[in-house]
Amino acid sequence: MEISACGIDCSKCSYFKITCDGCIAVKGSPFWAKDFFPGKICSLYECAIIKNSFKNCGQCNELPCKMYVELKDPNMSDEEHQKSIVERVQRLKQNLN
Repeated sequence: MEISACGIDCSKCSYFKITCDGCIAVKGSPFWAKDFFPGKICSLYECAIIKNSFKNCGQCNELPCKMYVELKDPNMSDEEHQKSIVERVQRLKQNLN
């Protein structure tokens, strides 16, 4: 299992090891980031890893913060997004070490 800074299991992504080696390996700059983030780095990665020196968002006491909740995959419905938040937070809390 390859866990991203926000708790996504990169190994379940169809682009993993084809177009992308995972969030951590590409330092928060997956191929799609250029279309969504001005600095081409995922804002969640930037906050957790670059600014706060955390292993991932799971080490933050504010999880799930406003940015975490508001950053939504445009391909997901609101219901899917809410479910993904719960799943990702659980995954992060289980993999703190």
